[in-house]
Amino acid sequence: MSNTRVLITGANTGIGFATAQVLVQGGADVILACRNPDKATEAQAELQKLGGKGTVDVIPLDLNSLDSVKAAAELVNKRYGALDVLINNAGIFGDALRFTEDGYEQQFGVNYVGPFLLTQLLLPALKRAKAGRIVHLSSIMHWLGNIKPESFRMTSGSYRAVAAYGQSKLANLLFSHALARELAGTGVTSNALHPGGVDSEIYRDLPKYQYAVMRHFLIPTRRPAELIAQMAVGAEWAGRNGEYVSAHMPNWQSSRAKDAALADQLYQQSLELVSAYL
Repeated sequence: MSNTRVLITGANTGIGFATAQVLVQGGADVILACRNPDKATEAQAELQKLGGKGTVDVIPLDLNSLDSVKAAAELVNKRYGALDVLINNAGIFGDALRFTEDGYEQQFGVNYVGPFLLTQLLLPALKRAKAGRIVHLSSIMHWLGNIKPESFRMTSGSYRAVAAYGQSKLANLLFSHALARELAGTGVTSNALHPGGVDSEIYRDLPKYQYAVMRHFLIPTRRPAELIAQMAVGAEWAGRNGEYVSAHMPNWQSSRAKDAALADQLYQQSLELVSAYL
């Protein structure tokens, strides 16, 4: 991992932090892209105590704001020039209808639109690396999702939080597949995974009694972190492109997730959604 630069979104806690631990211990140079600067600094200090050969840097990134996404990407391009790995880890699971600063239903905006824009803006840096890799965190919950453009900004219909989360995770997986085809032959790869039912802060908005029950079925963050690290820097993942794997449970994909036409359509729609920032 020496001299390998990896950017992880939402890396101050949960799966992102566990992944950073694995990578730092292996000697990678890790960039923590986080919304909360105080928590990011605390995470940076804890990672530096591990004594790995790699460095740990912090940049501000709030996926709730496309202005913040644009600023973060500009900072990365200016400060580093090249980027070996982008891990789109950050995400939320909401229990009620909320909106991003740009007016998107928050789960769709934070889990998908923000990472989509960040990825597009960092493609030049990834292409400047010898063999750039992009890792997207999707979920088995994509089975419950359906791409409904009218729900992107929730302009009509009733709100179902689980369906909204499923849509965002389906969008992540469709994006990974479409991007893999778009990047074929460039040296940059795009792959996705289901991290499993993980005991992390993504469930922080759930009622305490629900979380207490769920914890009995959740796995530790280290388990998906090791798979993500393999996908990010492992020799066994060199050249692999357009795949979907799972750290926990089968890696079954829904028929919608395997729909190439739907993936390409969403890709073009998404470019239009963020066109003002490209």
